[in-house]
Amino acid sequence: MRIAMWSGPRNLSTAMMYAFGARADFSIMDEPFYAPYLAATGADHPMAEQIIAAHEVDPVAVGHKCARDAETPHLYMKHMPHHMLEGFPLDWAKSCVNVHLIRHPARVIASYAAKREAPTLEDIGFVQQAKLHAQIGGIVIDSTDIRAQPKVMLRHLCDQIGLPFDENMLSWPAGPRPEDGIWAEHWYGSVHKSNGFAGRESPLPDVPYDLQPVLEEAMPHYARLHAVRLSP
Repeated sequence: MRIAMWSGPRNLSTAMMYAFGARADFSIMDEPFYAPYLAATGADHPMAEQIIAAHEVDPVAVGHKCARDAETPHLYMKHMPHHMLEGFPLDWAKSCVNVHLIRHPARVIASYAAKREAPTLEDIGFVQQAKLHAQIGGIVIDSTDIRAQPKVMLRHLCDQIGLPFDENMLSWPAGPRPEDGIWAEHWYGSVHKSNGFAGRESPLPDVPYDLQPVLEEAMPHYARLHAVRLSP
């Protein structure tokens, strides 16, 4: 089984990668299209030069890697929809189990703004994720539901995709992991301090006035996906 987990930034995506990575039957790929995205767009992201230097930048070559069977029984791939630029290969995803991880835009914007100034609608990926879901389909799961009931939701997800649930998914060793992309030192600080899911989320944060337009534009796309999510 090859799982393509599609998620915008600041959205429990690394914790989910670690959860599947804690299983003995999975190997992991961490955002393989990030370097091609940066190389193609010139986006001003933290560590962009290091990322481009350390990772494959040819999207066709990355697509071939995503299509290959893993040495382990299963492969888990963490992807971001906004990395899939026009012309980047997507045929490999047709044979994957596609799962779309979502999170309320207010939470995403507040978390992203703490790491990179003034996120745009393009940066947080809701438009691209809704478009991708319409194109390739797949299961939708909300990170708020996972944090509230990790065992229930991960078991539910495993049942939906025909995978036996593994208790090892509920915890992992603190610190970096070998599968991390080089960008982990900037983005993964909180999850590196964790050894499991963090528990229920707090009330929605206030979004600064200057980012309210981003929130308003993102909400309809989130709402459409949230309406078809796996229920707890």
